Amino acid sequence: QVQLVESGGGLVQAGGSLKLSCVASGSIFSSNEMGWYREMGWYRQAPGKQRELVAEIFSGGSTNYADTVKGRFTISRDNAKNTVYLQMNSLKREDTAVYYCSGVINLSDDGSTWYGWGQGTQVTVSS
Repeated sequence: QVQLVESGGGLVQAGGSLKLSCVASGSIFSSNEMGWYREMGWYRQAPGKQRELVAEIFSGGSTNYADTVKGRFTISRDNAKNTVYLQMNSLKREDTAVYYCSGVINLSDDGSTWYGWGQGTQVTVSS
């Protein structure tokens, strides 16, 4: 019903920046009252580690960040494009991971939603 597709990953030197994008497509319902999603999040998983929340943005615009990225990463959205972004600045080697987009997407004005994940995009930070 809905697909999430991430892009923007790559190889960057420590101290550099990357901007990830997550585009939602499919049977999405959007309205001025409900928007097109309930919440969208960026997660990451490094080798040998559990997947962890990086940042999330709610339909009203409020955001939440992991302590490890506060002040360096910014989550934002473009509602016209059904897209959520993650601007990553001052990247560190420990930010190296596969970054996944997840979302709770509106399907109908009856409140039904879809929850799922994108395929992930690799971010590698070199020293």
